[in-house]
Amino acid sequence: MEVIRNFPLFTIILSLFSGALCILLPGRTARKSALAVEGVLLLMAAAVLAGVLHAGEAFTYTMGEFPAPWGNEIRAGVLEALLAVSFLGILFCSVLAGHTFLEEDLDVSRIPLYYTLIHLLTAAMMSLIWTNDIFTGYVFLEIMTLTSCGILIVREIGRTTLAAVRYMILNLVGSGLFLLGVVLLYDLTGHLLMVPMRETIAVIAGNPASMRVLNMAVGILTIGLAIKSGLFPFHTWMPDTYGWATPTSASVLAALVSKTYIFLLVKIYFRAVGIPVLEQMHIRNVLFALGILGMIVGSVLAIRADNINRMVAYSSAAQIGYIYMGIGLGGPAGYVAALFHMLVHAVTKSQLFLTTPHLARVSGKSLKFKKLQGSGIRNVEAGIFFTFSALSMIGIPVFAGFASKLQFGLAAVRSGSSIRLVAVIIALALSSVLNASYFIRTIIRIYSAEDHAKRAHLVRKDRLPYMLPMLILAAFNLFLGLLSWVVIGWIEQGLAMFV
Repeated sequence: MEVIRNFPLFTIILSLFSGALCILLPGRTARKSALAVEGVLLLMAAAVLAGVLHAGEAFTYTMGEFPAPWGNEIRAGVLEALLAVSFLGILFCSVLAGHTFLEEDLDVSRIPLYYTLIHLLTAAMMSLIWTNDIFTGYVFLEIMTLTSCGILIVREIGRTTLAAVRYMILNLVGSGLFLLGVVLLYDLTGHLLMVPMRETIAVIAGNPASMRVLNMAVGILTIGLAIKSGLFPFHTWMPDTYGWATPTSASVLAALVSKTYIFLLVKIYFRAVGIPVLEQMHIRNVLFALGILGMIVGSVLAIRADNINRMVAYSSAAQIGYIYMGIGLGGPAGYVAALFHMLVHAVTKSQLFLTTPHLARVSGKSLKFKKLQGSGIRNVEAGIFFTFSALSMIGIPVFAGFASKLQFGLAAVRSGSSIRLVAVIIALALSSVLNASYFIRTIIRIYSAEDHAKRAHLVRKDRLPYMLPMLILAAFNLFLGLLSWVVIGWIEQGLAMFV
């Protein structure tokens, strides 16, 4: 266990040094290096998860052995380790499955730069998962923003440049608001480490004047992270950002980056502000309402999309609404449902964005629905994996999406509010119907037999590097669906460690 305590820091340091090394390597060597490093990081995170599950308690790694309030801390519990393992696994699959399109979309001289950005993004993601310091969270929030823009704009077509500029502007607004919230919290408490901050907030919460400032600080901070994660009505950057990025970038941005921002918000609520104090604010009610609106509006926009990637991107806006609805429900069950759905959406959305370009490849390289007819017949594996993920998004039993929606329903029942219960049931039913309408429509189209014989010669290359990660993601989806109680138990244990 003493050795394992160093692993969270090693995941950050190794990612940073690997990024610096990767820029010096040729393209294929850089890819192999990136996969090797991600595999090592995954093993480290898995060792941490096994260690904290066995120990039954979290541990804190003090940087440089400087105590609070001067030092910086890394904290590892079941929840942090679970997310680290899941996110690193999905990142590994995204890099492995998307490399063929990366070589097509990028100039060969830029491929090492791309993998350097992936390493730096990994370091930022791991830092946000492990950190116990709110200002460190801001620093790596900015690193993640810059690297996210980098892996988007590196494709160098007009639409990605426009999407990257829009993404950068909105994310910088979010980062600025987050920093302002951090400054106000520091001014109130005199602390940047989360636990000392929470202890001070618990003392000053009884003062009406302090409570007004605290409301403002937490509200501004929440808006900042809501913008960055794409909560309605801040979702407008999603279609172009996800729709025009290279498949690996779309998978990473949609599945991992937005979820990391949300996890940081949950961590701040629990460890820096404190749930008892948060319950005195109206933030939860606002998030609940916006989450439900996002579920409906995102699904309606997905129905209207004429491009499969834009449809999946708008679907992401709806799924982010699910997560914020769970946070808005509050209580242990609400947060458990939100965190479980983060994992469900991450694995499912990654598979969707890694599959749609293969359908387009056998359809004249077009993502337009009218060109995709029969693509599931021309590329059997891609059609199966798309259908698999689509059924999960709809919420068909045995798939992860069904288990997730069931958790939201249970959380609504346990909330103790009949109004919230009715709102959640209606939102879940309406959103599921809307999800089914655009996903089933797409499944029918890709399996329609028209013109498939004419294009049967268009076959995907590099079968194994695509099949292996897709099978891993599909297995993870089924694990979340069939053994959801295991993961939910870990999430509950992790939240208990938070407190």
